[in-house]
Amino acid sequence: MEIAPLLLASIVGFSHAFEADHLVAVSNIVTRRNSLHLAMKDGVYWGLGHTSTILLVGCVFILGKFTFHENSFHYLEAAVGIMLIILGVFRLFKLYTAKATVHTHASDVHEHKLAYGVGLVHGLAGSGALVLSVLTTIKGIVSSLLYLFIFGIGSIGGMMLAAGIFSVPFSEKIIRNQKIRVYMTLLSSLFCIGLGVIVIHQQLK
Repeated sequence: MEIAPLLLASIVGFSHAFEADHLVAVSNIVTRRNSLHLAMKDGVYWGLGHTSTILLVGCVFILGKFTFHENSFHYLEAAVGIMLIILGVFRLFKLYTAKATVHTHASDVHEHKLAYGVGLVHGLAGSGALVLSVLTTIKGIVSSLLYLFIFGIGSIGGMMLAAGIFSVPFSEKIIRNQKIRVYMTLLSSLFCIGLGVIVIHQQLK
């Protein structure tokens, strides 16, 4: 079993969490958080969703010994763009109706589920290039699946940290002016929509 690639997997997974579309999506989710703990849990749920689909796709292609071309995943990448647009619009809607809503434990669970679902889509879109890379560089079924698992653990840690960092500016303890927090949320939502449009254009042009 090759040790070096496996040791590198967690570092690669950790840094993978900091890609632009990942950060924009999760930062948009945590705009409603006033708790570092809950924001970091959102990051963990994103990582779990991301890892779930990567391991599922990895098992299908590695154990089934299927072959595929990386270009076949362009439509899944475009789906990420659509998801970013929906996420941005959804947050704008929540911002508009914020005064009429009451924060509850159920809303916390909803945000965690949302983060998990976003992670699922990101994992499905990014799994093609990752699995193809593993198939061409790692020898052996066990080593390949172990690489994907360790990669996933790294991505969970990376997004947990990222979600915590991005939630700080939206905390009432840091910025007490509600208007500033609203403007920041508005900017985050518009940026999420804009990046979604760019992703779709790049993948389908």
